[in-house]
Amino acid sequence: MIKVIIGTMLVQMKQSFARPMFRFCLIANPILNTILLYEMYKESGETNYMAYVVLGAGLMGLWSCICFSSAGDINRERYSGTLALIFAAPARFPSIILGKIIGNTIMSLLTMVISLITAKALFGISLKLESPIYFFVALIAAIIAFIVISSVIACILTLSRKTELYMNCIEIPIILLCGFVFPVSVLPYGVRVISYALSPTYAIELMRMAVWGVTDKAVFIEKLGILLGLTVVYAIFSVILYRRIDKRVRIAATLEVA
Repeated sequence: MIKVIIGTMLVQMKQSFARPMFRFCLIANPILNTILLYEMYKESGETNYMAYVVLGAGLMGLWSCICFSSAGDINRERYSGTLALIFAAPARFPSIILGKIIGNTIMSLLTMVISLITAKALFGISLKLESPIYFFVALIAAIIAFIVISSVIACILTLSRKTELYMNCIEIPIILLCGFVFPVSVLPYGVRVISYALSPTYAIELMRMAVWGVTDKAVFIEKLGILLGLTVVYAIFSVILYRRIDKRVRIAATLEVA
């Protein structure tokens, strides 16, 4: 299984970078978002706004790559006529999809580097990490969270014929709900309930805390525990969902385009 995941990951990274849309999300998107967020925040009066600019732009690019690649891969496999083949392959469908998602997520981390370089090159401002060790821990937890939530999305879209519609619909709402570019606390209370049920919300908060400096370790550990707990719940949900999809597909044979 490890060989399958690694092999699929490497192939997926090459295939993803060959697509113009993925290259746009990976390179152009974080540059444009960094410029936009800088213009939005420079007169806001916020003293630590670069965390919103650099992290926000980088994570927006990362999420776009996930939406248009990890989610879109299901649709591409279906219209290429290979979805049914990889579903029935001896290597097992979850291992192949997981390899694709890991490859996309790892390569998508480049968006954060591009955002940081853009902020430094155009505005002469860099992002200083006050708590680098905490940031590394938060980053690893965020990567795992994004991989798991991508797995859930991929499972849900396996049976759908409207993959393109759904992956376009989930991009902006998640960016707004999870506080990619502004604090979740500014949202109405009813909306915040949804925000705090989504693991990216805690991943982003943890990374910002590490950038600004962790003054209360207990709060950081508490949020990290919630993030890991939600990630485990999503992972269990993904496994259950796959088993139900597997049973339905083998009975109805509904993976083809028609």
